[in-house]
Amino acid sequence: MSVMNKFMNFIGLNEEEEILERERPTEGREPAEEAETNPFEQRKTRSNVVSIHSQKNVRVVLCEPRSYDETQDIADHLRSRRPVVVNLQRVRNDQAMRIVDFLSGTVYALGGSISKIGPNIFICTPESVELQGTISELLHDEADYNTSR
Repeated sequence: MSVMNKFMNFIGLNEEEEILERERPTEGREPAEEAETNPFEQRKTRSNVVSIHSQKNVRVVLCEPRSYDETQDIADHLRSRRPVVVNLQRVRNDQAMRIVDFLSGTVYALGGSISKIGPNIFICTPESVELQGTISELLHDEADYNTSR
């Protein structure tokens, strides 16, 4: 077999010749020919699985925006697959609602999630980060506790 044919077989362009060679009877072949395997078939049998999205260092970004204009920076962190904790205690309530609405849309578009972890504190995560568990609000727990007494 010539070098060109071996190369064509390696990249998978000479499949018709491979089929014809396989259909020939094996009576006239030497044992060395039987042991020879096609490089294309060797490549199929090796299966090295490598994760594309393996991140060794995951950084959590802490943000405390003072206006709605800083929301774009938070969205950029999410697009870079970094989880972000957003503290909205220093903005007015109407601005905080607009920021949460914008971040909810961003997180939805990226396939991530947003969760409230405290009064006016949210965590936004991309799809590569999974949140587990819940944090209940203190006010609701105190009201439930007082009514059960």
